[in-house]
Amino acid sequence: MSAIAGLILGEDRKRRCFWGSAPPDYRVYHDSEWGLPVDDDNRLFEKICLEGFQSGLSWLTILRKRENFRRAFADFDFRKVAKFGARDVTRLLKDAGIVRHRGKIESTINNARRALELEAEAGSLSAYFWRYEPDTKARPRALDFEALRGQGPLPEAVALSKDLKKRGWSFVGPTTVYAFMQAMGMVNDHIAGCHCRTAAEKARKAFQRPG
Repeated sequence: MSAIAGLILGEDRKRRCFWGSAPPDYRVYHDSEWGLPVDDDNRLFEKICLEGFQSGLSWLTILRKRENFRRAFADFDFRKVAKFGARDVTRLLKDAGIVRHRGKIESTINNARRALELEAEAGSLSAYFWRYEPDTKARPRALDFEALRGQGPLPEAVALSKDLKKRGWSFVGPTTVYAFMQAMGMVNDHIAGCHCRTAAEKARKAFQRPG
C-alpha cells in the first residue's frame, strides 16, 4: 500500500489516523470509541472533565488512568459528584491513581454542579451539547491531513466554550472543547483513508440527535 499523509499502516494492514496506531491503548480507543456519537450524559460529562485533566499532559496518560478516574469520581455520575465536598477533595488529592491536581479536581466538582443546572434547563446534557454540532455541509467531505492540521478549533467549539464559561464551567477552553467534540462524534475527524472514517460516518447518520 502506498503511504498517505497522516495515516499509519498497522500490523493488521489497516490504515489509521497517525495517532491511533500505537501503543495498543490508543489503537483500541481509536478503533472502538473515538469519533462515534455519544448521547449518554455521564459519558459526555466524563469526557469533558477528562479533557480538562489532560491539559498540559498527553491523552495517553489520562486514558491509562481512566478506570481509576471512574472509581474516584463515582463513574462520573454528575449528580453524585455535585455532592462532593472538602473531604472528597482531600481524598482525591491522595489518590495516586489519578492526576492529583487540586484545580482540576475542584473544577470537576464545580462542573458537576453546573451540569445539574444545565440538565434542569435543557433536559439533558446531551440535548445541550448536540446543539453545537457543526454543519457537515461546511466541512470537507474528505478530510485530509493538511486540512486537519491547518484548522484550529471550529467556530462551534469556540461558541460552546464561551457559553460553558458563561455558565460557570472551568477548564473548558476552545481546544479542550474541540477535542471533546471530536471524541464524542459531533464531528468526524478521522482522516480520509482511515479504516474507521466510514464506520464513524455511518454511525453519525444513524444517530438520533437528542431533541
